[in-house]
Amino acid sequence: MTTFDLSPLYRTAIGFDRMADMLSNAARVDSNGYPPYNIESLGEDRYRITMAVAGFSPDEIEIVTERNTLTVSGGKSESEEQGEGEFLYRGIATRSFERRFQLADHVEVDGANLENGLLHIELKRELPEQMKPRKIEIGSGKSRLIEGERKQKVKAA
Repeated sequence: MTTFDLSPLYRTAIGFDRMADMLSNAARVDSNGYPPYNIESLGEDRYRITMAVAGFSPDEIEIVTERNTLTVSGGKSESEEQGEGEFLYRGIATRSFERRFQLADHVEVDGANLENGLLHIELKRELPEQMKPRKIEIGSGKSRLIEGERKQKVKAA
């Protein structure tokens, strides 16, 4: 596997730290694949992440957003993992996990719920008012401000 040293980017690219972080994170391969997840588009500005977290209760899962990173982590205490009897075969994984998702600008978590062993995280994208497209009217060749000034000059004379 080829590795790249991105430290020169940090020294010379001011304001591009986030891009260098994304390149650095993309180089890491998430090999364990636990827990499995789906990402769905529910419309133009709505998304859902669904994670299979069988065996975890809502108080054992933590969802945190910081900057443009969504982190979902879960863990069980040692006493809860023991159970009443001895396992002959253990196919349901209850190990601790942490999944990170990079969110696009202006994407926020709208809510989360745990149902039938599936964690659903609802996301929405809301553009600030100044970034939304606006329609600009095209005038008739004369600016309204100039016409208003001309009327004031006529009245003054």
